[in-house]
Amino acid sequence: MPVCHFSPAFAVAPPRAPYAVNAARSRGRLIAEPHSPSRSVFQRDRDRIIHCTAFRRLAHKTQVFVPHEGDHFRTRLTHTLEVGQIARTLARALGLDDDLAEALALAHDLGHTPFGHTGEDVLDELMAPYGGFDHNAQALRIVTKLERRYAAFDGLNLTWETLEGLVKHNGPLLQADGRVAARYAKRGLPAAILDYDAVHDLELAHFASAEAQAAALADGIAYNAHDLDDALRAGLIDFANIGEVDFLRDISGEIAAPYPGLEPVRAIHELVRRLITFFIEDAIAESRRRIEASQVTRIEDVRAHGAPLIGFSGAAASADNAIRSFLLKNMYRHQRLARIRDQAGLIVSDLFSRFFIAPHLMPAEWAAAAAKACTSEARRARVVCDYIAGMTDRYAAAEHRRLFDETPELHLSPPEAKRADKTAVY
Repeated sequence: MPVCHFSPAFAVAPPRAPYAVNAARSRGRLIAEPHSPSRSVFQRDRDRIIHCTAFRRLAHKTQVFVPHEGDHFRTRLTHTLEVGQIARTLARALGLDDDLAEALALAHDLGHTPFGHTGEDVLDELMAPYGGFDHNAQALRIVTKLERRYAAFDGLNLTWETLEGLVKHNGPLLQADGRVAARYAKRGLPAAILDYDAVHDLELAHFASAEAQAAALADGIAYNAHDLDDALRAGLIDFANIGEVDFLRDISGEIAAPYPGLEPVRAIHELVRRLITFFIEDAIAESRRRIEASQVTRIEDVRAHGAPLIGFSGAAASADNAIRSFLLKNMYRHQRLARIRDQAGLIVSDLFSRFFIAPHLMPAEWAAAAAKACTSEARRARVVCDYIAGMTDRYAAAEHRRLFDETPELHLSPPEAKRADKTAVY
């Protein structure tokens, strides 16, 4: 598959498209506020997200690797910033509101637990009798309830468009006939989403804006490229392995031809940057094609359209799927990572069990919330879940050490951590 080369046509943002969200026509906030004289409503949303506590905690939440294994692996924060950059690029090229796309990119991982998807899986299992755990629903809880910064309201009081995109960036949650979307068919929609939707209708059966779709696609682009980067730097895979994927082998060949014997750190960076460029350019070209074919002229048309308007071509989608499958087999299921996942899961499980039985062991604010919920196991469990979900990796480990005699050591392995630091790029 040929690799795209950056086109000057993509470098300058076109005029705002008629199908873009218009900040001046936002549906507003649940609690009305005066307009800012210096920022659009979506710029204010973005800024509130950046300044919130949950955003800062992303700096010490695992992406795939435990952060202390090396300073140069991704955390949730570095991943989030990279998603924001890609989302802005897509939005500007397509004439969308890049402030809204960036706000959604910066908020998309706020609901993630410590220890990556392991923490989420364990909390979901522990919360199964009480409604389960879903990181998108948790992000909504954070920005509508759990953040306590403002005198007039709980949460961040974000605009309807930002909340819509946060909840629906992966597509509608309800089908046209009212049935739950396939991904929630077994468990039903999370209560947090249903409860908020009851007071601020998010139109769960419609697609989100093109800006939200761009942020979702940016997440996938960043995830693949940067997990591949981290796996190569950690020594879990090497350039011989990636030859299993035709697309990656082709890019490696394009790098090797003019630069034979290129040192590994540069070869890795070249691979990753070319990978990102290819998928961004393909997404821009394919999204323009879909938009033209659909003849959407208003944001309402985007929401009512029966399929995403922002996406990859068939060839790029196949390459994307091949990379995801490769990473699943060779990185996410790697035996060394499996051991860390088991140990991290034990920490989360132990903390939940202890705090559920003895909520007074939580900080005073959380203990008080649990005391108010003492008549309902489900409410008490949700308080404990909220507390643990907000923890950073290192705080969760510290809390476990405080409460238990033995705490698992979360180490990939000294040789791999050492190698990762040696290949660092400043």
